[in-house]
Amino acid sequence: MISQRAIAVLGTGLGISFLLTSCTPTPPAQPPTPSTSSAASSTAAPASATTSGSGEPAGTATPTGTPRVVSQDLQAPWSVVFREDTALVSERDSARILELAPDGTSRPIGTVDGVAGSGEGGLLGLAVDDQGRLYVYSTGAEENRIQRFDVTGSPGSLALGDAVTILDGIPSASYHDGGRLAFGPDGMLYATAGDAGQADQAQNVDSLGGKILRMNLDGEVPEGNPFEGSLVYSYGHRNPQGLAWSDDGTMFATEFGQNTWDELNIITAGANYGWPTVEGIADAEGFTDPVQQWTPEKASPSGMTHLDGTLFIANLRGSVLRAVPVADPATHTDHYDGDYGRIRDVTVSPDGELWFLTNNTDGRGTPSSDDDRILGVGVEKE
Repeated sequence: MISQRAIAVLGTGLGISFLLTSCTPTPPAQPPTPSTSSAASSTAAPASATTSGSGEPAGTATPTGTPRVVSQDLQAPWSVVFREDTALVSERDSARILELAPDGTSRPIGTVDGVAGSGEGGLLGLAVDDQGRLYVYSTGAEENRIQRFDVTGSPGSLALGDAVTILDGIPSASYHDGGRLAFGPDGMLYATAGDAGQADQAQNVDSLGGKILRMNLDGEVPEGNPFEGSLVYSYGHRNPQGLAWSDDGTMFATEFGQNTWDELNIITAGANYGWPTVEGIADAEGFTDPVQQWTPEKASPSGMTHLDGTLFIANLRGSVLRAVPVADPATHTDHYDGDYGRIRDVTVSPDGELWFLTNNTDGRGTPSSDDDRILGVGVEKE
């Protein structure tokens, strides 16, 4: 559960709606007032409880030992998910979906048709439902879309079925495409959508750009969304790319800022996170502040996962795996600072190992001879 200290940091506007099941269509929450002991002002980065790679663990789960190489020689991988015990990986530029064998070798199970991404666009997020169907977020010729695929065959010979488009018309560009897919504890499919370089649409609830979306598995609007007839769950986002839920249902999202602050946010239904009017902690009426912020060169946060009371965040420019305790989300500890270059995604494997995905072949990194890689490391739990 979240500590009293964390509640003081988050403010009463967020504390009234931690559980997804309790979210109702309400006006945007009053932004929280950051605590001077653990959160930043609008002009200074948040203080960390520990320094990078040193000190006490940031949460109740801590990576242990030297990560092992799970797989290598991947090309601009973006997302890794599990279908039962088999890992599936998306490659942004090739539009291929790969399956990994137990020895780490990869083989394509199919190529998603019509992917026309450039820059940051392409084949992006993946998610798997409890029927084993694969959901894919990708950039088409004129839009981002979410498609569903049956997966046939057995491990080692999986194949991608025909595409069923469940949502299209998400604004796209060569940057700010969002792209993360995840299933929430309520069974709904959530998607992050960037502003596609059109900042003003982040404040327009009639646009899908600059939003976090919530939908049924067929792409239709579910009950409980904050705006009638709309998939929009929260708005005022620039380029969110990480989604995770703690054990009590609290929803977190990471977000790329522009020049000043990257963000970690707690997401509540109908809340406005400020972009482009504000960036980072602003203490401005009508906007919900992040619970932690970092300068882009120290972060550029992408994928995120939750394990045993700790959020693990993959950081691109920051080149770290960042651990944030759910009980004190204004603090963090960094792991593997610069050891593996850009890190795009992180997840928990079926056997409880923490897997993280490098992104050094995406055109912005300095790849080694065996990049890109998936690395796995054991986790010590308190």
